[in-house]
Amino acid sequence: MSTDLVPSLFGLEDAFNGFSVDDLDAAEAFYRDTLGIPVDRTYGAMDLLQLRLGARSVLVYPKGPAHAPASYTVLNFPSDDVHATVRELTERGLSFLRYDGMPHDELGVMTGGGPLIAWFTDPAGNVHSVIQRDD
Repeated sequence: MSTDLVPSLFGLEDAFNGFSVDDLDAAEAFYRDTLGIPVDRTYGAMDLLQLRLGARSVLVYPKGPAHAPASYTVLNFPSDDVHATVRELTERGLSFLRYDGMPHDELGVMTGGGPLIAWFTDPAGNVHSVIQRDD
């Protein structure tokens, strides 16, 4: 199939991603209060969250006990100063993950080549990162 057909098959400008959580109330509080992300909640047949990330949004949907945390980084948050961002998030109560075989500094920032990056989880166990913005 020709890639020229893709724009006619999909609304690429409207594409979005999403992930599940086990507790929508905990997720809403975490993203809004801890991370400071604008959150819209939709009530209806299925409650949903929309994380407003600039011109993009991410759908967060409840899966309850059937939820299993993603085994990969769900969201990456670019930062001009990863260390300052990690310090601020640590003051807000976040703990940063340390992966075996990867060198981390005292804040939990991975320093082993590539961009500076630090990983943390939301209350549902989904992994997110703070990653050095490209210059």
